[in-house]
Amino acid sequence: MISTIAKSAFSIAALAGVFACGLTASAGGMSHKKDIVETAVDAGQFKTLTAALEAAGLVDTLKGPGPFTVFAPTDEAFARLPKGEAESLLKPENKAKLTAILTYHVAPGELMAADVAKKKMIKTVNGAELTVSTKSGGVMINDAHVVSADIKASNGVIHVIDAVLMPPSD
Repeated sequence: MISTIAKSAFSIAALAGVFACGLTASAGGMSHKKDIVETAVDAGQFKTLTAALEAAGLVDTLKGPGPFTVFAPTDEAFARLPKGEAESLLKPENKAKLTAILTYHVAPGELMAADVAKKKMIKTVNGAELTVSTKSGGVMINDAHVVSADIKASNGVIHVIDAVLMPPSD
């Protein structure tokens, strides 16, 4: 049901979450030997994203060759979801919904901050588009602020965001 591309995009989304905290230090001058998932795990502030990627079966995809652009929500972003929603999404019966959400955080290709800022819309792995705008000098992805950008990994880039993005309903 989910294509390889969709799985890859979903994996990218998970990895992006890992970048949200702790990857800024990694971005300064070090080689990018770790993939998106490893980078996220090492950051330590993407535990919920990492758990979601595992529950959705997207880890291997985001460890793949890419390149991917992941807009990664931090653990704090997941904590702002309505009470119980994050936990509910991790249940096996909600795997399809979780996969749709995670793949909405991943775009094919490597889009650095300068590339993102030039766009108005970004097509995601799940097929829906993200809206890019600027507000008070900062970049917004839908209603989420980009709090850290251009965290490089061996198979793409992570941009840390402060909210979980929900795909449009059909």
